[in-house]
Amino acid sequence: MLTGKQKRFLRSKAHHLDPIFQVGKGGVNENMVKQIEDALEKRELLKVSVLQNCEYDRYEVAEELSAGAKAELVQVIGHTIVLYKESKENKQINLPS
Repeated sequence: MLTGKQKRFLRSKAHHLDPIFQVGKGGVNENMVKQIEDALEKRELLKVSVLQNCEYDRYEVAEELSAGAKAELVQVIGHTIVLYKESKENKQINLPS
């Protein structure tokens, strides 16, 4: 679990990122979760955009993505979800303790 301090740190890091995935009408599927998992392994921190036509609540989408990709949900702000997962091979972010 992330502490409040770590979440604040990650939010400041994520501020400059652009969303690289979009969840639309079809919601979350296995393929998307797999791609997000792979992207998290490379980047550790990423944003996902929930489109207006998505039939699911953005918090449901956030839960599904973080559970599916075994990632930490950092933040849901507007229609943007911020996810973090420590990389096994490409560790770039050192979290404050």
